[in-house]
Amino acid sequence: MKDTTYTKKLAYMGAGCGVVLFAVFGLLPGSFLGGVMGLNIAGILLGTPVGAGLLPRMIVAASMVVGVMVSGVMFITASATLGWLAGTVVDAVKAEKKEPATVEHK
Repeated sequence: MKDTTYTKKLAYMGAGCGVVLFAVFGLLPGSFLGGVMGLNIAGILLGTPVGAGLLPRMIVAASMVVGVMVSGVMFITASATLGWLAGTVVDAVKAEKKEPATVEHK
């Protein structure tokens, strides 16, 4: 039996579009925002003029990775959700109208 639902197909297409949008618009800003967050955290923990030691660099690098991951999750989840919603609407429109069963009273 052929699966005629569009919900799953459009959700996957939305996730793919989210990956592309993330690569174009989210990778660099996520890295920048994560780096700024890491500098602020390192400044709070180790003092305001952040030195060039190993620990501040590790904090900044880890926060940059977290920023990129959060940006990717947001782009992909939002796009997949929009694709799923569009597929649900298409399935609802294409659904066959079934006649309700008639009951005869004796």
